[in-house]
Amino acid sequence: MTVRRFPLVILAIGAGLITAAAGAGWGAGLRINMTSSYPRGLWRIEPLGRAAATGDLVFICPPDTAEFERAFARGYVGRGLCAGGLSPLIKTVAGVSGQQVDVGDLVSIDRRPLPDSDVRHADAAGRALLAFAGGVIPAGELYLHSDFAGSYDSRYFGPIPSSGVLGLARPVFTFGP
Repeated sequence: MTVRRFPLVILAIGAGLITAAAGAGWGAGLRINMTSSYPRGLWRIEPLGRAAATGDLVFICPPDTAEFERAFARGYVGRGLCAGGLSPLIKTVAGVSGQQVDVGDLVSIDRRPLPDSDVRHADAAGRALLAFAGGVIPAGELYLHSDFAGSYDSRYFGPIPSSGVLGLARPVFTFGP
């Protein structure tokens, strides 16, 4: 081996080790969150083993719809391994099938105001945001929320299928608010 090839071999080995570590972490349910909806950092998907319930913090795949393609185009969601090539969301389950959601300046579920649920009419770039019209959460769907004011959640896209739940979201190493 020539001296010139040595750095390339070291680089290739390093890249292989990083790829192997990332693959092992992915297989172990580790994910990196770089959005503001919840603290940035390393998170783990923990198996749920039951139906999602109000208050659960979950990883959930968004449905493969035109609404979420628009969300991707605007930068609200990233690319990932969910249907449609989208990244899973980290959100709190705020409502489940059969509950009544009313949306005005704030959201209420079964007539109880949802904390930190101000509805915005424009995103940070000044683009119009349309609020979910409200109604009864259909069977098999969840209403999702984040208390981060700029979160893209069910205030805008409405309930989504609970079949997309990957598991509970547990922080491993996070930083920031």
